[in-house]
Amino acid sequence: MRQPVRISPSILSADFARLGEEVRAVDRAGADYIHVDVMDGHYVPNITIGPMVVKALRPHTKKPLDVHLMIAPVDAYIPAFAEAGADIITVHPESGPHLHRSIQLIRQLGKKPGVSLNPGTPVEAVAEVLGEVDMVLVMSVNPGFGGQSFIASQLDKIGALRRRIDALGRKVDLSVDGGITPETAPRAIEAGADVLVAGTATFKGGEPAYAGNIRLLRGG
Repeated sequence: MRQPVRISPSILSADFARLGEEVRAVDRAGADYIHVDVMDGHYVPNITIGPMVVKALRPHTKKPLDVHLMIAPVDAYIPAFAEAGADIITVHPESGPHLHRSIQLIRQLGKKPGVSLNPGTPVEAVAEVLGEVDMVLVMSVNPGFGGQSFIASQLDKIGALRRRIDALGRKVDLSVDGGITPETAPRAIEAGADVLVAGTATFKGGEPAYAGNIRLLRGG
């Protein structure tokens, strides 16, 4: 079921010394979600933030916190991020031995589960859980760092997922993350994405530019 296009600014590209102010600024500028990239230096080659930062950010916005866990093993940390205030918790098929169990845990904690596919992870990896999740996140870069270029081969993956989601007949966000710019956003939307995660493209130019940046990504 196709939904309106929503923008989820990735705070990975924000000013980390002013994270609360940055979250409030993109909220005012029209963000639909706030995307939080959690990296452990093990599953991906970078270390970012933990549950304490999510908890600190929670009072700064009423928008859903879209928390992307790029950590392994992931299950032990899901409750901490749920308690910290995450609304959507997204995991990778490779980040634990039992993807379905991870999704069940997120749901039991009262949160919306999501599953993410790396560029080298096929659509079939989520075929058996598609009916159990509220978001599918397609990585259009290899996860670990911001500012990378969009991998165009992922457009076919977005299209394949769009068809599978439509066949389900239920609302599942189809999100894309990596190299999203005013140039690549329309291609992702045309392929079937309805949530765009954008860090560099949202936060460039500083706070006065945020509303215009989000408008451009949305296609307006």
